[in-house]
Amino acid sequence: MNFSELLKGRECECGRIHTCDVKEVIVEEKAMNHIYSLASEYKNAVVVADKNTYEVCGSKVAELLREKAVDTLVYEDDLLIPNEIAVEKLKKKITDSTDVIIGVGSGVIQDLCKYVSFVCNLPYFIVATAPSMDGYASAGAALIVKNMKVTYHAHVPQVIIADIDIMKEAPIEMIQSGYGDILGKLSCLNDWKLAAAVNNEYFCPYVYELTMEMVYSIKEDGELLLKRDAGAIKRLSEALIGVGIAMAYVGNSRPASGSEHHMAHFFEIVGILNGEPYFMHGTDVAYAAWYTSQMREKIRKIDIPEQAQQFEYDDWKRKIHAIYGTAAEGVIELQEKAGVYRTDKTALYQEKWNEICRILSDAPTALEIEKYLKSIGLDIGRFEELYGKEKIENAKWFAKDLKDRYSVLWLYFFLFYKNEKPGGANK
Repeated sequence: MNFSELLKGRECECGRIHTCDVKEVIVEEKAMNHIYSLASEYKNAVVVADKNTYEVCGSKVAELLREKAVDTLVYEDDLLIPNEIAVEKLKKKITDSTDVIIGVGSGVIQDLCKYVSFVCNLPYFIVATAPSMDGYASAGAALIVKNMKVTYHAHVPQVIIADIDIMKEAPIEMIQSGYGDILGKLSCLNDWKLAAAVNNEYFCPYVYELTMEMVYSIKEDGELLLKRDAGAIKRLSEALIGVGIAMAYVGNSRPASGSEHHMAHFFEIVGILNGEPYFMHGTDVAYAAWYTSQMREKIRKIDIPEQAQQFEYDDWKRKIHAIYGTAAEGVIELQEKAGVYRTDKTALYQEKWNEICRILSDAPTALEIEKYLKSIGLDIGRFEELYGKEKIENAKWFAKDLKDRYSVLWLYFFLFYKNEKPGGANK
């Protein structure tokens, strides 16, 4: 992938000028050896890692920068959560002389360094340790704040280093997660088209095709990735970084996150709230993409939608409290501000039904998604066993409420909620 060209930006036919402020992306073997020269203009670095990534290469990063003043923060948590506590711990490491933050890790370390560097007005680098998620080049920092999954607009790293010698040795669950995160684009890109048709949302064909290229570059690589094939790991790493650039191009995560991500966030948030297990983010995204494909297929069987019944708002609030507990008020506040529940789209759906069905038919079937899941060693049975019918049902109906973004989950809710029991939320 030609990152030099992508980082130049583009004056696009959609009417926008796409830019990404990342200065350098290096994806190759021995890439970490470039870090000293790339950081040559800085004198006082804070190197941030967790106890696993510090052992993998964080200590080596600090050693490579030994001629500079280097302070190190190593999170010792068994499960590091990017919450207020973790943010404050990093902020306390920042001094008046700190001039760069260098993160060593993947998703959580990336989000913490991205957010804190932004609020402290500092540049940051990321030394990737696993091809596990697509946020390396994005401007969004996903944190858990007051038990809510909140994505803050921050800034992109100046430098991204993905050393293939390190990336290919990541735990296989992290490689599966990265593949799953890319596979999920088959769902979210369809949601983007749907939102453009239903809500007249901004849509860029170029960014859509660019992101789809990332999917097609690795979707047949499942078996190679399980073997830690260096070429496949490189393609996956490039795709994950490339999707982040696509997000930077449009200024939000729309090219990379839709209904499948909302369901993944649901499983994570509910898991944290209740002390229950959940899969890695990208793995949840992949399983949810299979599930949302089933939803699209069911929707397409309807000839034309009927008039919506009056929505029982108090009943919805009761269910939100039952599911989200201490996070419920934040969810309710978000949806009251968005105002979607006060909007009847029946006439619009009826008018555009043929177009909506054509868009939904562009998405792969659940059987196609399942084929790709099997290629990377992900079994649908594990998804259903871990979460159970009740939790998956609740995700189907209420995961959409975690975000103010339109997706197939809203359409499905409109069409079927009144006639199907919303799982355990009825209790």
